[in-house]
Amino acid sequence: MKSDNSGPGRAGLAIILAALAMLGPFSIDTYLPAFPSIQAGLQATSLEVQQTLTAYMLSFAVMTLWHGALSDAFGRRNVILVALAVFAVASFGCASAHSIHYLWGFRILQGVSAGAGMVVGRAIIRDLYAGAQAERLLSLVTMIFSIAPAIAPILGGWIVVFMSWRAIFLLLFGYTIVLWFACFKLLPESLPKEKRQEFSAEFLWESYAKVFKSPLFHLKAGTIAFNFGGLFLYISAAPVFITQHLHLGTDQFGWQFIPSVGGIFLGALTANRLAGKISVWKQVSIGFCFLIGASMFNVGFHLFSAPVLFWSVIPLFFYTFGMSLVAPGATLLVLDLFPSIRGIVASCQSASVTLIGAVIAGVVAPVLDHSVLALATGQLACALIGAALWYTGRAYWRSMTAQKQNAWETVG
Repeated sequence: MKSDNSGPGRAGLAIILAALAMLGPFSIDTYLPAFPSIQAGLQATSLEVQQTLTAYMLSFAVMTLWHGALSDAFGRRNVILVALAVFAVASFGCASAHSIHYLWGFRILQGVSAGAGMVVGRAIIRDLYAGAQAERLLSLVTMIFSIAPAIAPILGGWIVVFMSWRAIFLLLFGYTIVLWFACFKLLPESLPKEKRQEFSAEFLWESYAKVFKSPLFHLKAGTIAFNFGGLFLYISAAPVFITQHLHLGTDQFGWQFIPSVGGIFLGALTANRLAGKISVWKQVSIGFCFLIGASMFNVGFHLFSAPVLFWSVIPLFFYTFGMSLVAPGATLLVLDLFPSIRGIVASCQSASVTLIGAVIAGVVAPVLDHSVLALATGQLACALIGAALWYTGRAYWRSMTAQKQNAWETVG
């Protein structure tokens, strides 16, 4: 483990990594209020505009499988700098797109590059820190990162009202340029050359096979993915949820996103304070109490009541609070499954989250967004699946540990 004197220090590193992770929500949440404007400006159908989100998510999911492998071979910092340059070009292209098909193409290019900071950032944290320190830093990054989903849709709504939807992508372009220079000057390289892995087809095949053949990986990574899926269901349905069910304007997306982000922030703060004081297993169990409890309340309320502003959004606060309690410990357990290929593991874990998100955005949300009760039921299903995967993983891990102990007793 490196000292805090290396690079920008722990707080500075958290800010940089959070700023990198913000590219994802900025790329999604900022332009959600602009869907009607994009549809009118490019003479597209609502489905064609919705598919710009699906195209982004699918390309994001596919490429996250490679960010970690590239960083294991060529260094964490180099991959981030190249990805930021590509994202800047893609953002400028989105701003200048003259048809929905060009927008699809540049959104795909954004998706290809946007995930590098999030994936490689997790590997950087685990390269530099271990145990409670790593959990604290990861939760600190989450706290800072949570600002983005709160301000992004509000900012996007203001831009649509006072300027043009193209200005949203120009804002992303400027943000990325500033971030590239900050990373160039301040971001440390956490993976020295002697610890890097070869970038060969045979090695990559063996590494990915090792990860994807691991039941523990699927169980633990699936926990994180489905927990996030419950939130992303509401993010994907936000244009309908806000404007049609709650009857709010395109500049009022904050009514949904501020409670969600407030839960993420306070959950991450609580996880930061609990790190090292209680076990990961206990912290995750507490988190699931909030996840499932909030989802059940949401379903119960909308069984007997029509959507109403306060009661329809407050469950999202408690859901995301629980989600942030679960995520840090579960993420570190996933990364520690294969320490020598941590970048690849981070890629696979991020890809699982994004793939579930893409399916929810492209398939589940359009099916369920006709009813707030249907959305609440979908969120509860995600929380229950996440809990089932987590506790199955815990039982499987205990079984493996018992088998190893019994084998040593036999040898003895």
